[in-house]
Amino acid sequence: MSARISFLKNLDPCNHLSDYKLRYGTDGYKSFNNLFRCFNDGRIKIKLQGFDIPRCSYCSVYQKRLYICLICRSISCSSHILLHTQLNKGHDIAIDVERSELYCCACIDQVYDSEFDEVVVSKQLIGLGMSVKSGADVVAVRSNKKRRLDSQLIIGSKFLVSPRDRREKWTFPLGLRGLNNLGSTCFMNAVLQALVHAPPLRNFWLSGQHNRDLCPRRTMGLLCLPCDLDVIFSAMFSGDRTPYSPAHLLYSWWQHSTNLATYEQQDSHEFFISLLDRIHENEGKSKCLYQDHEECQCITHKAFSGLLRSDVTCTTCGSTSTTYDPFIDISLTLDSVNGFSPADCRKNRYSGGPSVNATMPTLSGCLDFFTRSEKLGPDQKLNCQSCGEKRESSKQMSIRRLPLLLCLHVKRFEHSLTRKTSRKIDSYLQYPFRLNMSPYLSSSIIGKRFGNRIFAFDGEGEYDSSSSSSPSAEFEIFAVVTHSGMLESGHYVTYLRLKGLWYRCDDAWINEVEEEVVRGCECYMLFYAQERVIQKAHKELSYQVISMADAFPFADC
Repeated sequence: MSARISFLKNLDPCNHLSDYKLRYGTDGYKSFNNLFRCFNDGRIKIKLQGFDIPRCSYCSVYQKRLYICLICRSISCSSHILLHTQLNKGHDIAIDVERSELYCCACIDQVYDSEFDEVVVSKQLIGLGMSVKSGADVVAVRSNKKRRLDSQLIIGSKFLVSPRDRREKWTFPLGLRGLNNLGSTCFMNAVLQALVHAPPLRNFWLSGQHNRDLCPRRTMGLLCLPCDLDVIFSAMFSGDRTPYSPAHLLYSWWQHSTNLATYEQQDSHEFFISLLDRIHENEGKSKCLYQDHEECQCITHKAFSGLLRSDVTCTTCGSTSTTYDPFIDISLTLDSVNGFSPADCRKNRYSGGPSVNATMPTLSGCLDFFTRSEKLGPDQKLNCQSCGEKRESSKQMSIRRLPLLLCLHVKRFEHSLTRKTSRKIDSYLQYPFRLNMSPYLSSSIIGKRFGNRIFAFDGEGEYDSSSSSSPSAEFEIFAVVTHSGMLESGHYVTYLRLKGLWYRCDDAWINEVEEEVVRGCECYMLFYAQERVIQKAHKELSYQVISMADAFPFADC
């Protein structure tokens, strides 16, 4: 892609927001300054004077998402916001009461404007006890030297507060920083939070293995996703706690994924796959070809790549054909027939009922389903080399090699081509914080198939049922991406596990939560790391600059 970096500085807002600013400038933003309230967790919400609970002016509902018009200050719920625009010409821009984000009623989508963001951030700083001296523009000034913690947050040209003072007011671990929603971009923010706190990726970028100042693509003025991620890692670990806007990365990703370049809500899993593919391509690697199971050495594959084994067995003669396929994540089927919704689980927990039920879907059940032997249908007969003709067969998947980072994707969205319908499965899934993947390895699966006998088989080594679990098969969870709401209008949130504590990352807002909250969420993507990777990460909490050898200490995994 030959687009110039200078294009990033002028991301076009929606036409309705442009028209509003042409007519009213930023006076409308400033008029809401007295209505913004900063809460203890750093959230900025709109608090209307004389109203304890804001309600929709059309239906008086208060449980739904509410919006206040920038022009007439009329409040509308999500069901009537479009009606308000249709009845009042030009009243296209509103503010989300709960989240203090701009919303275009005509586009039915969130929109981002840096000048509005300045007003909200200024109010947030004041609410957190940081004095705002003068000026109208809030900008984050970062030193050219990466990972320096002496950056200053200023308004206009005067200093607000030093990073040391900011860190005294925040007890969160270094690296925890909110990400502004740029217009239905919670799908992106959720994945970025998980990737930023993945130890191998964090070590790779903070150790300067992809330095944007030395990148040849950047020096030629070309777009480079790894460079944009380098900026994000530096910003997240700079010590600054004010929410960061990943606009450059969004724009760069759009240029590489033009079919997804829209302000509409996207799927977090699709973004995750697309982002890793783009990183692989931008690092100058050609199509990843696996020869003798040797993988590509880019950061994407070194961190997330594993190897699946597929055995297709003829049901007549018993001969087996084996193939290997690389993977960077595993998609698991969620059985919703006997599943419980998260609301049911919360009801059971608060009413004293059992928290575990035999019919409740579990992660181990999903992995068992993924690795079970499946009989192929009559229309899927394969040519058996031993029989010399097409025969019915069975297929079984197993994991030949585990990655450093294991991403498990829970398939919550179903699309029926015959019925032409789509739906979301909101069943609760029980998952462990510590996961042993030994039962799903090829050695275990094939050993069970042959009665757990000790033998050597086709490059898998020897299987011994009495041997202890391999240390590399023990994983610990470090991030959970969740999806709440409906298929068309859902919201993504990430829970991060740092220093043994859980933190909820909801776009710009971060707060500490109890373990029970995480267990009761609608998990969509589960991120696990090998146990020894997590243990090493705990020893590097200072996030010092490290060598490449330290970034990937387990080359034999």
